[in-house]
Amino acid sequence: MRLDELYFDLPEELIAQQPAEPRDSSRLLVLDRARGTISHRVFRDILEYLRPGDCLTLNDTRVIRARFYCRKPTGGRVEALFLHHDEAGWHVLLKPAARLRVGGTLHCEQADTRLVLLERLERGEWRVRAEPETEPFGLLERIGQTPLPPYIRRDSGPDPHDDQRYQTVYAEKPGAVAAPTAGLHFTPELLAAARERGVRTARVTLHVGLGTFTPVSAENLADHHMHAEYFEAPAESLARLHETRRGGGRIVAVGTTTVRVLESLPARLGDGAVPQAIRTWSELFIYPPYAYRNVDLLVTNFHLPYSSLIALVMAFAGVDATRRAYAAAVAERYRFFSFGDAMLIV
Repeated sequence: MRLDELYFDLPEELIAQQPAEPRDSSRLLVLDRARGTISHRVFRDILEYLRPGDCLTLNDTRVIRARFYCRKPTGGRVEALFLHHDEAGWHVLLKPAARLRVGGTLHCEQADTRLVLLERLERGEWRVRAEPETEPFGLLERIGQTPLPPYIRRDSGPDPHDDQRYQTVYAEKPGAVAAPTAGLHFTPELLAAARERGVRTARVTLHVGLGTFTPVSAENLADHHMHAEYFEAPAESLARLHETRRGGGRIVAVGTTTVRVLESLPARLGDGAVPQAIRTWSELFIYPPYAYRNVDLLVTNFHLPYSSLIALVMAFAGVDATRRAYAAAVAERYRFFSFGDAMLIV
């Protein structure tokens, strides 16, 4: 598949700048793959498409306040986006980074912490060491900001409302630097109503990072390297998904990050023994043609051109069907991207 096949024309005014209120009042485009039909609903209508015995699979990662600012010794300001940390140090995106050098230092604004630049990696990423040694999540909670995507503008400065609204209602495990946005439409009441209908839920965790939001740049998609993202699939969730498939229920993936977890599992759910808890990293890049093993329905937002996310949707719904759905969404003035409307693919 070629890169230009991931392009579509989107009027800028359709890029959502604020979320729908309440969450489940956003619009829902329903794409039926078998019938080839497109329907226009409201998100809370999703219950009409779920059956007793189905399993909603949710990514319970929690977005951290990953964006913060530093100063160079010369006084110049550098924007930093924390990605993750390991025994080798913190991994951060820095900009502007053209004049930064290995061995240099940056002083974190609003904190008595400096970052020593250890290694320049690819795609603007740096490995750094915090001095004094600091637990990053606590520091970022004090000095960081919600890492909204650049297409969401806050010209008058950060909006405290974003801290809560750029987070799913079931967010639990901190580590993401971008929200699993398909889940933003769910309310506690909607999830409770699904359970009352006999719909199960299972939780997995994928900490959204560079792998999800880095655009595809390779002209041939087979040449694109997906940045690894950490995920966990608890034994309890895997058992519930296994029971769902064995009992004839459908696995409903809420979001592309949940898809990546499900499709990174080593076996087809429902076949053979139940997998044990899994904690690992995934570099899985899903694009057409791809044979899905563990997803039956997909809830997703409308994604950016040239993104790995629209490639994943095309692999699930079909290339032509995805193009028709996106064209219909533009024609019907749906709201796009992170704070935008949703699509259900059945």
